[in-house]
Amino acid sequence: MNPNMDYRNDIGFALSADATDPLYKFRKEFLFPQHNGKEVIYFTGNSLGLQPVSVKQALFNELNDWEKYGVEGHFKAKNPWFSYHEMFKEPLTHLVGALPHEVTVMNGLTVNIHLLMVSFYQPQGKRTKILCEAKPFPSDYYAIESQLKFHGLNTKEHLIEVQPREGEHTIKHEDILRAIEENKNELALVFIGGVNYYTGQVFNIKEITQAAHKAGAYAGFDLAHAAGNIQLNLHEWNVDFAAWCSYKYLNSGPGSVSGIFTHEKFANNKELPRFAGWWGYPANKRFLMEPGFTPAFGADGWQLSNAAVFAMAPHKVALEVFAKAGFDALCEKSHRLTGYLEYIIDTVCAENKNANLQIITPRNISERGCQLSVLTGNNGKKIFDYLSDNGVIADWREPNVIRLAPVPLYNSFEDVFVFGQLLNNAFKNI
Repeated sequence: MNPNMDYRNDIGFALSADATDPLYKFRKEFLFPQHNGKEVIYFTGNSLGLQPVSVKQALFNELNDWEKYGVEGHFKAKNPWFSYHEMFKEPLTHLVGALPHEVTVMNGLTVNIHLLMVSFYQPQGKRTKILCEAKPFPSDYYAIESQLKFHGLNTKEHLIEVQPREGEHTIKHEDILRAIEENKNELALVFIGGVNYYTGQVFNIKEITQAAHKAGAYAGFDLAHAAGNIQLNLHEWNVDFAAWCSYKYLNSGPGSVSGIFTHEKFANNKELPRFAGWWGYPANKRFLMEPGFTPAFGADGWQLSNAAVFAMAPHKVALEVFAKAGFDALCEKSHRLTGYLEYIIDTVCAENKNANLQIITPRNISERGCQLSVLTGNNGKKIFDYLSDNGVIADWREPNVIRLAPVPLYNSFEDVFVFGQLLNNAFKNI
């Protein structure tokens, strides 16, 4: 819980906190689903962020340019399609802590993970193993599993999964470092989610990267639940590669484009194996149509195809909202808002003997973002259904976890207070 705020479980406190919140005004820049004529309490930005109001116009602008210019829109459109991806470099540098040439936007997240593993998972000799956290997002596990199979290896012998200790739900940082050290002669890659999707635990990317490098392995991260949620300094931390989606905290629409990071130490490395495509070729020579692939400088050299403009247009709008809000301010509010949700859940549990809820996300604010995962008892699905029926959109994960994400960009203290009232009613009505 945030020690710097005197929380109270009353509407006056919530309204006062919203009135003094400099980010509250950004709420009106998003479209909320409706329930019985009112905005829902939307706590699922960790799965799909809300639509920014300006997205429709941004898409219409691209449709109009397509109508007006046809193929010439690649160079004559208001935002020329040929260089469309370049608009994302500057805003992404602030979100993930990178240099402009270390980031680009392309494809979907798992596609990008595979493309990066082509370069950064090269098993040789005894160095064949990949280390990840237990219970990564399933798509990550499938990617790792298939990469091992592609190299003629299997998960039983060549995948190390760091588990929580018995009776615990999150993974001790020292256990990750110990596992890296114990397998240092056989590790080829450490690949971990920056924030675990299930528990909401933030991993210490900087120290994990240092440990991986000391062991002679590459360090890569899936930042699907980290980008737009927690402070990142990928360049400074010397991370080798990372990828993230844009439809969760980055509010860019279902299945929207992914971002990648590759450290500048690889910017001119033409020897790294990679799957190549036309858009990964240097832009100034791309239309020469010459045989033989030469990668573009930096992260752009991992591109394959030209920009998916209709997917990128919402991403551009969403990142503009982030830039106006300021990420430091968002992180500060995230601590306060999530701390309030933690307080409210604890208060409801104290008032209801049958409220056997357990927050499994770390209570240390440095070890979490804006997600709280709540372990429920046998009546958990009934609680979740009651909340859903009363206008709360949250996330149920089998077998008995409710994930709640009060996103600082558009959620309010009033949202959290009203959620608490509904949660309290749920225990009295099931």
